[in-house]
Amino acid sequence: MTTTSTHQIWMYDTTLRDGTQREGLSLSIEDKLRIAYKLDQLGIPFIEGGWPGANPKDVQFFAHLQQYPLQQAEIVPFCSTRRPHSQASQETMLQAILTAGTRWVTIFGKSWDLHVIESLKTSLDENLAMISDTIEYLRSQGRRVIYDAEHWFDGYKQNPSYALQTLNTAVIAGAEWIVLCDTNGGTLPHEVSQIVKDVISYIAVISNIPGKKLPQVGIHTHNDAEMAVANAITGVISGANMVQGTINGYGERCGNANLCSVIPNLQLKLGYNCIGEHQLHQITETSRFVSEVVNLAHDEHAPFVGISAFAHKGGIHVSAVERNPLTYEHIKPEQVGNHRRIVISEQSGLSNVLAKAKSLGIELDKEHPQAREILQRIKALESEGYQFEAAEASFALLVYDALGCREKFFEVKGFQVHCDLVEGKEYTNSLATIKIAVNSENILEAAEGNGPVSALDNALRKALINFYPQIADFELTDYKVRILNGYTGTAAKTRALVESGTGQQRWTTIGVSTNILEASYQAVVQGLEYGLLLFSKIAH
Repeated sequence: MTTTSTHQIWMYDTTLRDGTQREGLSLSIEDKLRIAYKLDQLGIPFIEGGWPGANPKDVQFFAHLQQYPLQQAEIVPFCSTRRPHSQASQETMLQAILTAGTRWVTIFGKSWDLHVIESLKTSLDENLAMISDTIEYLRSQGRRVIYDAEHWFDGYKQNPSYALQTLNTAVIAGAEWIVLCDTNGGTLPHEVSQIVKDVISYIAVISNIPGKKLPQVGIHTHNDAEMAVANAITGVISGANMVQGTINGYGERCGNANLCSVIPNLQLKLGYNCIGEHQLHQITETSRFVSEVVNLAHDEHAPFVGISAFAHKGGIHVSAVERNPLTYEHIKPEQVGNHRRIVISEQSGLSNVLAKAKSLGIELDKEHPQAREILQRIKALESEGYQFEAAEASFALLVYDALGCREKFFEVKGFQVHCDLVEGKEYTNSLATIKIAVNSENILEAAEGNGPVSALDNALRKALINFYPQIADFELTDYKVRILNGYTGTAAKTRALVESGTGQQRWTTIGVSTNILEASYQAVVQGLEYGLLLFSKIAH
């Protein structure tokens, strides 16, 4: 039952740091920026961007956001306490944190005496000094500090007195948030409930100083016992005001608390304020967008955001839902930006197509003669392996084509790609020859690249640049390939995603084929076409 609480719960997303520790998940700088801007739109208050002292990629990421900041979210760097028997002011890694130029910093320290002795190989007192010195130094440099108490629950269960000393040290040093981490992911909800209550009572006592602001408590849970979401929600019910987690639950080993489940449960079921209602409608789109960017198949059966989360196939279910959706749906799917699917119905998905078209500035309604044709085209293409959630440019071109207003900038007549393995080099030298028609004029061009896709892109640009000089401002910023049906071996169908952009705008296009070059060519061609369409609209 939904309550009438107006209590604010602060969402803290760590997809870009903790989420990237998932096996097989790797993000480029462009990937991280796309996700960061998407999470900003979703209304996430804190976005952890990475550890700038640990790798150059994160340094560049934070530098970019200093130049092109987020609209509402606080971007937060992550770092450990200083090393044993050193000084925080002399730590190179802390200087990198300061250079990131953020208002907030997240520091993690050891709560479990086992880790202090076995991992840090130092004394329990020195660990307290590391926590204190690090937080005090960052505070002296004008930073606000979130303190992540690593291995908190295991440490508290093994040695509660020492674990509480670490929190006391962090509070006295000036941490404004104390986040309790179930780092090994093995704690159960009844344990989380009692321990969070214990900590809140303890902090209230140690902070009972006139004029001193009471630190707030957060929760950070892992999913090793498949309890991450349950533990995060239990932590909030027990008094925590922040939840740290990731989109789609990505993370090391079995993952982190899935914010795509935590947020709707807290907001729709328990009445807490997490993000705006209009932003909650974006959570399904965000979940699918992130899965495409990280190049992992979206979980079709994920609660709230999966394509099957509100799908109905059984005849009894379908009949009941058509009379009253409450019979087989625990919330309205539209509340989380999803939609009901009657699996065998031609109606399924039409409202979603109309909403997506509207988000791109294309006004359609159910009575529009082409609306159902667009739906059927999308259904047919999705059955072939297309996925338009993270390829809005391809979707827009499809809609314009169906409406008969897709501008014909050029036509590709054919292409050939020749590849040579260059001895002593790590790449394949490629030559692409392409024939296109522009305004009934045939052009034949060739160009080299450090791979077949690069060569194709270069040849296209070379052929078009005299007709469309604005192409010089387009960049191919990312390229991803996914094998859709690997069991068929080398005959498998391939999905190619190409991100293009200028300094101000970015767009993504998609191609699908059993031929990886053809799939790539489709995506590259559409990327150039959509860019020209954008410039054409600006010009008019």
